[in-house]
Amino acid sequence: MTAIDDNYPVVAEHDGIKIKTEKMITDKLYHCIYDNKVFLFYKDDQSLLHCYEIQHPDAVREIAEKPSELHSILQRYA
Repeated sequence: MTAIDDNYPVVAEHDGIKIKTEKMITDKLYHCIYDNKVFLFYKDDQSLLHCYEIQHPDAVREIAEKPSELHSILQRYA
């Protein structure tokens, strides 16, 4: 589970992922770690919510250790 801060719109809790779309900035990537997977979310300019799941163990570990490097880690595994 990952909690970034109280204002972060995506939070992994023991019973699942909670998303507050009203707090999301359009086209900004948000992430959380839940069930040993990284979940990526973003809201597009039409207010559609997109979700992606990453299961690669090395990518999950790296993102958990260095969340501020999310984009560069994702680029290496793309």
